[in-house]
Amino acid sequence: MIAQILAVLIFAVMFILIITEKFERHYVTLVCGLLTLLLVFGIGMHSLSAIVETLNVHGIFKVDFWYQAAESSESSSGINWATIIFIAGMMVMVEGMARVGFFRWLCMRIAKMVHYQTIPIFITFMVMSFVLAMFIDSITVILFLAAVTVELARLLEFNPVPMIISEIFCANLGGSATMCGDPPNIIIGTSLGYSFADFVLNTGLIAVVSLVVVILFFYFVFRGELAGGNGKQIDISKMPSPESAITDKVGFAISTVIFLCAVVLLVTHAMTGLTVAFIGLFIALITLITSGKYALQVLKKVDYKTLLFFIGLFVVVGGLEETGILELVAAFIGNISGGNAKLMIAIIIWVSAVASAFIDNIPFAATMIPVIKTLAATQGIQLETLAWALSMGTDIGGSATPIGASANVVGTSVAAKAGHPIGWGEYCKKAAPATVIVLIISTLIIFVRYL
Repeated sequence: MIAQILAVLIFAVMFILIITEKFERHYVTLVCGLLTLLLVFGIGMHSLSAIVETLNVHGIFKVDFWYQAAESSESSSGINWATIIFIAGMMVMVEGMARVGFFRWLCMRIAKMVHYQTIPIFITFMVMSFVLAMFIDSITVILFLAAVTVELARLLEFNPVPMIISEIFCANLGGSATMCGDPPNIIIGTSLGYSFADFVLNTGLIAVVSLVVVILFFYFVFRGELAGGNGKQIDISKMPSPESAITDKVGFAISTVIFLCAVVLLVTHAMTGLTVAFIGLFIALITLITSGKYALQVLKKVDYKTLLFFIGLFVVVGGLEETGILELVAAFIGNISGGNAKLMIAIIIWVSAVASAFIDNIPFAATMIPVIKTLAATQGIQLETLAWALSMGTDIGGSATPIGASANVVGTSVAAKAGHPIGWGEYCKKAAPATVIVLIISTLIIFVRYL
């Protein structure tokens, strides 16, 4: 009982501190993780085995951590090192691509292809945001896309705010489509043993259907604000050349090949047996080797704070799991739903969405994985059905508010620095209805397809 109380208190304090942003979030999770090891496992449980299980370091040295001849689920207890290593590897690759100007070149190239017309740019940038976020962290996607949008808005004299809001939403939506698109999906995939193809065929289908509806929604909502840019004659010769964005032509070619290699490895990893941990490490090493003298520069730009945040988070969630708290949460959801599968799925999707609109969806997803595993075991519902519901709820719910996902914070910050602040009212008025639409689509598709 003491261990359970301590685990809940530490978790609650961690969440409150993350929400209030009084301290950097990686410090919060690391300190709370250390308190979990000392107070919950040490004083409360007197269990060295719980500490070893939660730190989970021994798993890294097993062959099936790097290569699996057959698909199997990774233990969700404790630190999920597969997630940590994969995200770190993708961060290295993305920094290598950013260094050579890949993202800026891509944005300028697409703008040129549509002859710098505002409405076509608006639509193609939404699609590009969706597609890139399927493979690259949405924060990076929005960082470069929003910056280029602001630049094009200055040249073409249109308001960039509608585009940036739409790009943010589509980046979060694209992230829901694949296993590597959003951190919650990476955690879900590595913890439950789902492949890249599993996500594409399930959440990917929901995301693509939703994208079509979202594009139409944002077009009708914003067309009046954007139409003004189409009435002018654009002097294309005065537009910056896409090639001017490339800072290193050889590095650009190499980065493109590495990115395509990463995509192929991720798409085929269920067939090759290579785990996402292996893919992440391999891609990182290739990026660093080919970066030559810039390797140290690439390493310095990796977001180590986020990696430390994950490590501390997994330890705190491990405390809830080891003490049986998450089993109680699962039983509570099961009792509320009365064993009704549709009601249970609706609860998971909509509660996940509402929570993710105001708090970080990463800790919420990590906390809910053991919960849905228990629900699947005790309520007789397919685990993968609950996993897709959790994925869509956490990934999409964060789109509703400016603080719901990291990409939202980055996009609105870029706009504000350029003199185009996006207030809560303006953002929520457009993004919240779109979020509700996608959640309704997700709920209906899951009901029809899986129940």
